[in-house]
Formats: sequence, C-alpha cells, structure tokens
Amino acid sequence: MQIAVLLFDRLTALDAVGPYEVLAHLPGAQVVFVGERPGPVRTEVGSLALTADAALSEVDRPDVVVVPGGPGQRHHMGDGPIRDWLRAVDTTSTWTTSVCTGSLLLAAAGLLTGRRATTHWLAHDQLAPLGAVPVAQRVVTDGKYLTAAGVSAGLDMAFTLAGRIAGDAVAQAVQLAHEYDPQPPYQAGSPQRAPREVLAAVRSRKDFILTRS
Repeated sequence: MQIAVLLFDRLTALDAVGPYEVLAHLPGAQVVFVGERPGPVRTEVGSLALTADAALSEVDRPDVVVVPGGPGQRHHMGDGPIRDWLRAVDTTSTWTTSVCTGSLLLAAAGLLTGRRATTHWLAHDQLAPLGAVPVAQRVVTDGKYLTAAGVSAGLDMAFTLAGRIAGDAVAQAVQLAHEYDPQPPYQAGSPQRAPREVLAAVRSRKDFILTRS
C-alpha cells in the first residue's frame, strides 16, 4: 500500500508529519514523500526542511494521497504540475485526503465539486467558490475523500483513515502506541471555544496567518 504525502515549499510541517506518523505504522504501508523535484522542501517557518524522496512523475499510482496545507498552497491553485498530478493520481487512488488548506488544492483541481469538505476555519469561506460543500467539522468523509480541519486535525483524519484501511483494532493500537490522548491546557482550539478576545486577535491577523512568509 503506497501512501504519497505531497510536499511543496512553505507547507505546514505538522500537516504532513502528523498523518505520516500514524499511517506509516499500518501493516504493509510504504510512505513516500513526493514533490515537484526530489530534495529538501522548506516548511512555512523556514527553519525546518522535509525531504521529497521522489518527483511527481515517479509516483503515478499511489493507493493513498495526503495533501497538506500551509501558506505555500496558494501558489499551486492554478494550472501547474501539482494540480495536474492530483487529478491524475486521483483517478486510481483508493483514498484521497487533505489537511488544513490542502483541501483547497483538491477543490481547485475539481476533486471536491459537490462534495462535503472542511479546511482551516479561517479559510472555510474559500471552499464554496471552489465547488465544495463546506462543513464545520474536524474530519469530513465523503466517499473516498477525507478532509481535515486545521493542522492538528490531520492526526484525527489519519486515525480515521487507519480504521477504514486496517480496522478499528489496528487503528486503536497505533493510537495507544502514540499515546494520542489530547488533554490541552487551554480550551481555545476552535472558534467556538476560544475566548472572545483571542478569536478577535486571530481574525484580525487572518491574511497574515494564511499567507505568511
């Protein structure tokens, strides 16, 4: 089972690494990081690089596709190698998934037209113009498409997918091995729960957060 994790400059690291840490432990899984060209790919902060082991042309029939988000996503919304690759591999993939604003890439490629999907809450208003049906949930499944909300939701998506692929017992074993038992120190992880002043502060920086360099 080949799992292709897409990399592009200025992606959010956890969007890619979170699902990798879960899915790589499934029986028979072979994870490959793929980019426009092999080599290091800088994440949004710039101090961390992930390595693309294969070029897009070398991975043409993955069973699972994972598309992260991040500020660099906006540079690939139009015609180009990444959008062409997404359309091509989706024709044969068993599962096509995204984390955060990665769903905007899927939608821009025409893969989420008429389908329920989610993304980072700051970018929710961008889904409908791209043909998707926005849903304010942490993980949304519509057919073979799994989309996750912002960043950390990629872990929930990956465990959901692990259960679909390998069964609940295997997914639960991977969860336990990772000690994934969230108990956050603050109840501020969603716009519904965050204090009003925190929500206002983040909303005031929306453009910077989604396009920061």
